[in-house]
Amino acid sequence: MVDVGDKAITSRIAKAECTVLLGRAIMEELGAANYSTKKGSVIQTAIIAGTMAVKQTWSVIPLCHALAISSVKFSVVPLEAEADQSTGLHVTCQVRTEGRTGVEMEALHGASVAALTIYDMCKAMSHDICISNLRLVEKRGGKSDYSR
Repeated sequence: MVDVGDKAITSRIAKAECTVLLGRAIMEELGAANYSTKKGSVIQTAIIAGTMAVKQTWSVIPLCHALAISSVKFSVVPLEAEADQSTGLHVTCQVRTEGRTGVEMEALHGASVAALTIYDMCKAMSHDICISNLRLVEKRGGKSDYSR
């Protein structure tokens, strides 16, 4: 692990996003069922799973520090439908801590696990689901800030 003992404690925020392409048929079926399947609420379950993932990032990704997470905020919203493209859900995860190291990995891990949970809850409808564009959107605090 990187030694962060000499770094200043600052407020650190990171936001990550990804897209779960489900296709029109699944999105229509989900919309008609208020985004629920036989397993329950797709959006609420994805948010819970993503939040749990954020808190456990250190135990899944080697060399990550265990952090005291101050805040986790999720957004899971339908994509705008395009005439020639599949539709799906856009996942955003924002994480905040007060510490010596950033929360980029926590935000990326949270977004990815939320997306995997959506996949799991919708796979009975189709296996032609694609998770794409997982990326860091922004980070603040520490040595430098970043914004896509």
